[in-house]
Amino acid sequence: MSNDPLKHFHDDFFLLLEAGFIAVNAADEDSSIKLFRAAELLRPESTFPKVGFGYMHLCKLELKQAVALFKEVLAKEPENEMARTFLGICLSLIPNELSHGEKALTELAKSGDSGIKQLANTALDFVEKFVKKAPSPVQPQKPKSK
Repeated sequence: MSNDPLKHFHDDFFLLLEAGFIAVNAADEDSSIKLFRAAELLRPESTFPKVGFGYMHLCKLELKQAVALFKEVLAKEPENEMARTFLGICLSLIPNELSHGEKALTELAKSGDSGIKQLANTALDFVEKFVKKAPSPVQPQKPKSK
């Protein structure tokens, strides 16, 4: 008999991760934290749960926390394209880091992974249309003629 009480659940690792990302997208922070923590218990050496937590912080625009997690993942796995893409998105939303984020996303738009390529291109479009665009002044109303 195995000494690992979680052995029965090891095959559920990716299911827990996917459910965690779905919970983030549903704005269910409590569930996403529990699901990513469960995945961490099953495979403590894996960086995937950290990417999930970083994604959660990105979606909440807690960019400092997200950047720290993605950098931690990349220190361990420099070629992790998902972490690199999310880090690029974070950086492109930080005024002093916009050019670094844009550069990273431009590189990732050439990825061989179609999902990474699409995400990077979508992020670049968003940066171009919304982040780099100067805010427009409110149009003054014309006075009513008497």
